Amino acid sequence: MQSINALSYTENVTHWLANSNQPKILHVFDEVCNLINENKEILSIVHAGIGNGPFNLVVEDVVMFARSLDAKANVSIQETGISLGDIEISFSHSQLWNPIPNWNELRDKKDEIANRLSLLPIEIEDESILRFSDPLIGALTTGDAQTAKAAASKLAGLGIGLTPAGDDFLMGAMHAAWIIHPQDTAKKITEEIANVAAPLTTSLSGAWLKSAARGEAGELWHDLFDALLEDSNIYVPMSRILSVGETSGSDALAGFIGVFSARSRLPL
Repeated sequence: MQSINALSYTENVTHWLANSNQPKILHVFDEVCNLINENKEILSIVHAGIGNGPFNLVVEDVVMFARSLDAKANVSIQETGISLGDIEISFSHSQLWNPIPNWNELRDKKDEIANRLSLLPIEIEDESILRFSDPLIGALTTGDAQTAKAAASKLAGLGIGLTPAGDDFLMGAMHAAWIIHPQDTAKKITEEIANVAAPLTTSLSGAWLKSAARGEAGELWHDLFDALLEDSNIYVPMSRILSVGETSGSDALAGFIGVFSARSRLPL
């Protein structure tokens, strides 16, 4: 039996653990093990190098999951931990992490942020996104929930992989919506997107879209938002986002920057 410590978790992780009776392993990689419960909710157990996320349980980097587990390994939840096959994870030393950025402060600086981001190039790796990206960006910029919903239904699941390119683009654009619109408007429009898009894509990608609709973001995005608030170098946190997946990071950034670029072109 291998014993490792959990380092951090979110309230979503607590909810998942409390409401999972028959959890199963969904994906196993060296640094990530994704679990799914009977409600099709996702829990990602990740190495510290990957970091915090809306539904991440971050653990010590002492076990390569793919070498110790397969998809049929038993998952058992205890009061003070969780076991995956022969791996026992203890929660005793873990700390709560908040996945919700400081949207209010970001909104207060939305004009300055738009000016900075509008100068950056928009690089869309998957050209199939181009067919539907403009309607989505336009709708998010003006707060048109119905048009955004229609465009999202075309982008959802577009591409390949565990998080298809269309979903990554949607997530980045949703983050931008939380900054440029008041909270109620951002919540309404992003929930409309997630409700239509999540059923059309993978379980993991749907979980990311639902978290974006709750105003949540991963740690790398928090670093970018902090740099935008502090008016400091944004290229380091952007480069870290760009390094995620084959094109996931670049597609998400394209959605994020695209909304701000469109906003900067609106008449005053």
